[in-house]
Amino acid sequence: MKEVAVIGAGMTRFGELWNKSIKDIFVEAALKAIKDAGVDHIDSMYVGSMSSGLFVGQEHLGAVMADYLGMNPIPATRVESACASGGVSFRQAYFEVASGQSEIVLAGGVEKMTDGADVTDALATAADQEYEVYQGITFPGLYAMITNAHMHQYKTKREQLAAVAVKNHRNGSKNPNAQFRSEITIDQVLRSSLVADPLRLLDCSPVSDGGAAVILCSMEIAKKFTDTPIRVSGSVQTSDTIALHSRSSLTTLKAVSTAAEKIYKMTNLKPQDIDFAEVHDCFSIAEIVVSEDLGFFDKGRGGSAVEEGSTSLETGKIPINTSGGLKSKGHPVGATGIAQIIELYEQLQGKAGKRQVKNAHVGLAQNMGGSGASCVINILEAI
Repeated sequence: MKEVAVIGAGMTRFGELWNKSIKDIFVEAALKAIKDAGVDHIDSMYVGSMSSGLFVGQEHLGAVMADYLGMNPIPATRVESACASGGVSFRQAYFEVASGQSEIVLAGGVEKMTDGADVTDALATAADQEYEVYQGITFPGLYAMITNAHMHQYKTKREQLAAVAVKNHRNGSKNPNAQFRSEITIDQVLRSSLVADPLRLLDCSPVSDGGAAVILCSMEIAKKFTDTPIRVSGSVQTSDTIALHSRSSLTTLKAVSTAAEKIYKMTNLKPQDIDFAEVHDCFSIAEIVVSEDLGFFDKGRGGSAVEEGSTSLETGKIPINTSGGLKSKGHPVGATGIAQIIELYEQLQGKAGKRQVKNAHVGLAQNMGGSGASCVINILEAI
């Protein structure tokens, strides 16, 4: 297989984009990525989107976006893996370049969530319809179960959950594309509205619109376009049972731990070799559990690690969610995985501005769907 590089990136600001359609959003991000890469064509395109049919009534998204981007007749494919759709679209683009089938491929993601659809119902399609949704459960409820189990088993504190949100908002305040650019306090999190006990409003990622795109090409031609190509070192995708009741434990996400084990083996890296990470913090507990399952901290230590500053941008041994994460940057579900890749790309190029990680050489992006039934991990390296 060929070595693959990321050579360009572009994204919209995340938030409530009332005056832009899903097509406008995707095309804006894609054109920015194409311009950033300096390419004059793309050979193929993948579009990550979880529920465009439910959110805006538009399916056949690959062809729609190729048309509006002016890229016909290239192959264009919509990719769906719930909230991991963006990360999986990147993985598919990576394989297409690595196989030699195409030289230059665009991997994008987009979601328009604020046009009037029932967002709770749309997102619930990523859970088990018969055993979970029919009984009235929502994703805040599912993650509340995970939270209560973790707090019971490991004595994780309510304040430690809040510390995740505080840290990520602090990072997001430095990100011009973030939906929420205001810092918050522990007290504000603890006093915010109760959503699903013990999760409160400020523990939860928001409803967002947004698009993101990156350009991948073979390393052979990457240096024709840039002096600083970023190598894709590895990509792994895994799955697990979709319903929580089928899992042996609620305090670990097996799809994440399995993917981590596989990607470390693939890349000959260890958790301590990762300089920073973007992880799927759809709820504050998710960042804590994922940080443990990625091997950054011993099981049960994720909460105290955040509280002690081990994941902070300023002093952390492993800065996590320097972009602001889903919590502050926003979570337009199909675009999230690509936005994580963009954060890795900018950090590894030394172009992250006020949120720049010192001596960033290896970055990891972990994107998952639903309550962890699907997971994709991508590792990028500066060369």
